[in-house]
Amino acid sequence: MRPRFDYGDEVRVLRNVRNDGTYPGEPTGALLIRRGSTGFVRDVGTFLQDQIIYTVHFLEDDRLVGCRDEELQPAADPWTPSRFETRDKVAARLALGRGGRVLVEQGRVGDVVRVLRGPADTETFGEVAYQVQFPGCSLLQVPESALDPAPGPPQARDPATAANAIPPAANHPPGINSPGIKSQDTEQNP
Repeated sequence: MRPRFDYGDEVRVLRNVRNDGTYPGEPTGALLIRRGSTGFVRDVGTFLQDQIIYTVHFLEDDRLVGCRDEELQPAADPWTPSRFETRDKVAARLALGRGGRVLVEQGRVGDVVRVLRGPADTETFGEVAYQVQFPGCSLLQVPESALDPAPGPPQARDPATAANAIPPAANHPPGINSPGIKSQDTEQNP
């Protein structure tokens, strides 16, 4: 078991880091570091003698956070940012359908269950899609271009990460057979 990163290496966190109860001064479950944030390795240690733990200093948030090896990648590696995160409320930018049948009306609000990132390379970002649960509908896989932030009160987000928000995708033409919509139910028709 050898560490992939050394002291001073710049790394990017691959998933949101929440307080598991060990970070002082923050409630359990509070978002500590947003996925995609970069920091520098300050220390390398182990947990239970079988997991490498890196103490990473995230300068933008001025926080030292312990991260497991699988939660990090080199900061220079390609990364695909996303507009939304798990648990965010989103609204359908257009009617979402499959097989000529409308599944979700335009403007309907749902919850992001999972963020799906396509592979990125050094030239371009990968595609981003989300698994979204709309009321009364099976779980849908929806491309980022077909979603808007849900209307209503502002979502509770760390103001430090608001500056890193990705601008809305270009308007997508409305239509019942929306491209890229995949249902997560038993039907497997595209």
